[in-house]
Amino acid sequence: MAANLTPVEEAIDHLLSKAPVITESECLPLTESLGRILAQDYQVPADVPPADNSAVDGYALRAEDYIPGQALPVSDRIPAGSAPSPLKPGTAARIFTGSEVPEGADTVIMQERVDVTDKGILINAEVKTDQNIRRRGQDLAEGSLALAKGTKIRAQEMGLLASMGVADVTVMKKLRVAILSTGDELVDPGTPLGPGQIYNTNRFTLLGLLADAGCDAVLCETLRDTRSVTRDTLERAAAQADLIITSGGVSVGEEDHVRAVLEESGELSLWRMAIKPGKPLAFGSIKGTPVLGLPGNPAAVLVTFLVVGMPYIRTCQGRMQVHPMGQQVPAAFTVASASVRREFVRARTESVNGNARVSAYPNQSSGVLSSACWAGGLAVVPEHATVAEGDLLTYYPFTELLS
Repeated sequence: MAANLTPVEEAIDHLLSKAPVITESECLPLTESLGRILAQDYQVPADVPPADNSAVDGYALRAEDYIPGQALPVSDRIPAGSAPSPLKPGTAARIFTGSEVPEGADTVIMQERVDVTDKGILINAEVKTDQNIRRRGQDLAEGSLALAKGTKIRAQEMGLLASMGVADVTVMKKLRVAILSTGDELVDPGTPLGPGQIYNTNRFTLLGLLADAGCDAVLCETLRDTRSVTRDTLERAAAQADLIITSGGVSVGEEDHVRAVLEESGELSLWRMAIKPGKPLAFGSIKGTPVLGLPGNPAAVLVTFLVVGMPYIRTCQGRMQVHPMGQQVPAAFTVASASVRREFVRARTESVNGNARVSAYPNQSSGVLSSACWAGGLAVVPEHATVAEGDLLTYYPFTELLS
């Protein structure tokens, strides 16, 4: 059986080799850029900060003017936002956090280390040059690369762009994704269940995952279990989307029409992967639009999207970091029987006797989505391997898998 299953790395490499990178961009206000992908490099137009400034509330002075036990007269007061005059030799200037350091001063003493007298200030601390001064350009130097094309904009990138005076940002257009669920048994939440029916879980899981991934869902439909409806809907989705994601319909049953339609009317370049859960994953295209066929079980949809779908989407987005890094954490569970498939266990990290351990949800069935709500990420059990408590496993937090 293993001979007919594509190894995980090989499957991902295959998908990435066929991932078309988005070439269209748009300009957005910085306030609307969170989560978007930069479509160009951003060079630093001017030093940040633009001048030496104080890191604390205190007093600016020339270090060589300090004489222990002798008061230093205060000759100026420099509030933030004002242009200071040069410091008078042998004096100090009252200064505030963020205020520009006056010419001639080379140190700032925080106010907690100073006693104010009628003759000036007495300093109760060691005085050294450069202390408590944020030098011009220490954050960003003019002409350097601040952010590279392909960077995902988080809150910190928004702040950095703002510090450079950037008001509008050029970002990649969002990937347009069609979500197609297969199965006559599926009904939408809010509708009473009839005999043999279940609620369409996967549509809403995928809607949330794609929103987190920075994609637009352009079509969400449930396909009836007929070959003609499946073909017509896939072809209609191909005209609207950059990527089609299906759930169900890619296994070996008589009612699994997605795989058959790709073979008959499009291209099927990958089918069945050595992954658990999610073995019947498929990839191909129809009318030139890529199709990622995920399994039908809810937990398998989540796992395969995160493990296979996200690297593909990141590549399409032109992202700098395509693969998650993961971390090595000792196992707090055991696996007695080795599998030919690599297993992605719904798991979370916990403190055991003060040390981090990764614990597995007791029921790893591909239909148990509650396991993913309990979990904080996925722990990897390699193929052909057993696990004893304390063995190091690679653990991927959900936040990293979706970042």
